[in-house]
Amino acid sequence: MRFEKLKKEDYPEAKRLYLEAFPPEERIAFRILKKRAEQNKADFFNIFTEDGCIGFVYLVTNESLVYINYFAIKKEYRGQGFGTKVIQTVLEKYKRKKIFLALEDWNEECDNKKERLKRRDFYQRCGLREFPYHLKEGTVIYSVMGAGEQVRPNEYKELMDNYFKWPLKILIPTEIIADL
Repeated sequence: MRFEKLKKEDYPEAKRLYLEAFPPEERIAFRILKKRAEQNKADFFNIFTEDGCIGFVYLVTNESLVYINYFAIKKEYRGQGFGTKVIQTVLEKYKRKKIFLALEDWNEECDNKKERLKRRDFYQRCGLREFPYHLKEGTVIYSVMGAGEQVRPNEYKELMDNYFKWPLKILIPTEIIADL
């Protein structure tokens, strides 16, 4: 398995997977993802095996943090251990940084509770643990999991302020919130 930064010709396929894998309320405009990656505000990697591209991972990073902002494996490759290998690779590559991700709250009453619990269990098996707070991005409140030290609210704010800049940081508010 190898990670390769997306090239211009890779964007249409990555966009299709992005639109398939994430519900509208969890997505930002794909052009923003591209632009921030091109500005080196994020790392946008395709994931390859001998079969070709099987998915992508999108990381918002700075000197001390890695936010696994989006991660998707194509449907036909799910359940084969590739997701675990990707997370292990990220954990190893960035082991000197605080690594975290946000995912749908599994404690919330919802139609896809079983799916949310399965996702949480997957990340726990990969070595991540639940952090005792939530993230609010736009209108969605997420549970947070990570490896290593917990991310402090000011660290998250600094990361996202650098990523979004004005006017996006006004349009897409981000914050760590206390447990609900």
